Amino acid sequence: MKVLHVAAEVYPLVKTGGLADVTAALPPALAAAGADVRLLLPGLPAILDAVQSARTVIDIGACFGALRVRLLLARMPGTQLPVYVIDAPHLYRRPGGPYQAPDGQEWPDNLQRFALLGWVAAHIAADDADPSWVPDVVHAHDWHAAMTCAYMADHPATQAASVYTVHNLAFQGLFVHHDWALLGLSSRYMSPAGLEYHGQLSFMKAGLKFADKLTTVSPSYAREIATHEFGCGLDGVIRSRGADVSGIVNGIDEAVWSPAADAAIARRYDRAQLAGKTACRAALQTLLGLQPDPDALLLTVVSRLTAQKGLDLVLAALPALVAAGVQFAVQGTGDTALEAAFRMASQAHPGRVAVHIGYDENRAHQLVAGADVIAVPSRFEPCGLTQLYGLRYGTPPVVRRVGGLADTVADGDPATQTGFVFDAATPGAFDAAVRRALALKADGTAWQALMRRGMAQDLSWAGPARDYLALYAQAIRSRAEAPRGVLG
Repeated sequence: MKVLHVAAEVYPLVKTGGLADVTAALPPALAAAGADVRLLLPGLPAILDAVQSARTVIDIGACFGALRVRLLLARMPGTQLPVYVIDAPHLYRRPGGPYQAPDGQEWPDNLQRFALLGWVAAHIAADDADPSWVPDVVHAHDWHAAMTCAYMADHPATQAASVYTVHNLAFQGLFVHHDWALLGLSSRYMSPAGLEYHGQLSFMKAGLKFADKLTTVSPSYAREIATHEFGCGLDGVIRSRGADVSGIVNGIDEAVWSPAADAAIARRYDRAQLAGKTACRAALQTLLGLQPDPDALLLTVVSRLTAQKGLDLVLAALPALVAAGVQFAVQGTGDTALEAAFRMASQAHPGRVAVHIGYDENRAHQLVAGADVIAVPSRFEPCGLTQLYGLRYGTPPVVRRVGGLADTVADGDPATQTGFVFDAATPGAFDAAVRRALALKADGTAWQALMRRGMAQDLSWAGPARDYLALYAQAIRSRAEAPRGVLG
């Protein structure tokens, strides 16, 4: 089976969140399971500078506002994984992030930049970009690649099936409606049955409407986004797809996230030999200037600092928890108000609260390895990788019962418990969960059993890869049975 993955970012070349981790780890896992897999990425500077053995597949010429567009075929650095890269200097070769300028403002031509990504993907699927390799399935990720599904639908003769994955429904790729002509699609797609969304264009809706199969990154999130509370205004569209919507929990790259082989941490350890975990804890306290308190519950947060992630709950509960014997180690960046509030908390509680505003990959590994528990108190969470890293490193997660957090962290039965789960999005509920962790940590035998249960789980991409291959087979059957390009 030939599978083309279409995305805007991939770790370690370009990363703004968990999407990059998925696109880095899932394709190799599929390849290991026997699939013939390639990636398609925009030619952002960090990508063009890193890929190896690039050659031109086709010189496309002028389109989407760029005078020179080429499709390159290369290899991902350090691997044999083939990657197509769209070299369009006018659209991609610029400073800043993949979606925003250095000043934090959205690029004004994001519509053209990511429409081009989907348009090229559709041409690869249609056998007129690289005739030597034509995919059976095109797997588009998040709104940046969602137009792939609309362009494929606009060309019903395309034989490849399409799968669209929602990594976070809250980010939808909305643009002004009068720019629809820039997309080059038939006008019938610019209606409520197509891309129109309350007077705007929605790239996300293109994926939801026109993919053969839809996935999210956990079964619980797949159910949640069909409700008004979590559907972000698209729940009706999602409900209309019925059984075409499913959820597959992400895995983690165990070559990158393994306490037994992690060069970033103070001392390596595994489930059988946990002494290194204690050494990592002491090293983290020293690194962060925290008091060397062996009885404290050292709680870490590695997250975007946003309301979605529930970090205001942490702030509200923090003073009372510090008084109860909890230490906090926080790394993240995001809302300026939350950044300032965490800085103030560290100043108010020296030796008990340490905060690093920003992101450092090595420090993230040290925080996960050195903490006693890791908090992910999200208001909504499609899947979450942080709690999976915590489980892998023997750092039980404290999570809210939503989305992928509910699917991956067990609580209630002491024989199967792997973390601490709470329901209400309130400081009191978070406080109670942390206090349960503090109490259990006092029982060293029970605590080590909790750690080992989490570490014993198979969190690799092998299982999810099998599930995706089964889904691809379903998408191919659906594509053969149903006409493409029908609006409704």
